[in-house]
Amino acid sequence: MKKLLEKDISGHIGTQKYLCTISWRNGQLIMDEPESIDGNDLGPDPYSTLLASLAGCTLSTLRMYIDRKGWLIPEINITLNATQETGNEMTTIISRNISFPTEITPEQKERLFMIAEKCPVSRILKGTITINTTL
Repeated sequence: MKKLLEKDISGHIGTQKYLCTISWRNGQLIMDEPESIDGNDLGPDPYSTLLASLAGCTLSTLRMYIDRKGWLIPEINITLNATQETGNEMTTIISRNISFPTEITPEQKERLFMIAEKCPVSRILKGTITINTTL
């Protein structure tokens, strides 16, 4: 099975509560928790990072499609948030709102909705995920 990434993501946490350093192929980012739960808010929290991945993938996928079609849509905006419902199983609902400051046709809107639903991160999140953990 082919890996999605050329190089593994790695992470490290020391003694500072919640402050994580995450390394990716060309750099590092820090993740932290908000002050409301005793973090220092020095970087995005894990939920924000997950939603940022979906935002970036959606925007990039839409931009590639718009450019390939030659449509004059100079800007795409997106907002995301999530809620969770607990019952027998936990259900997470992600709200994704895509908007364009310029007018788009109903046909473009319908097609771009379908393309957004097919972005690779959307497909991962809507699919079956298995996490294999080793210690």
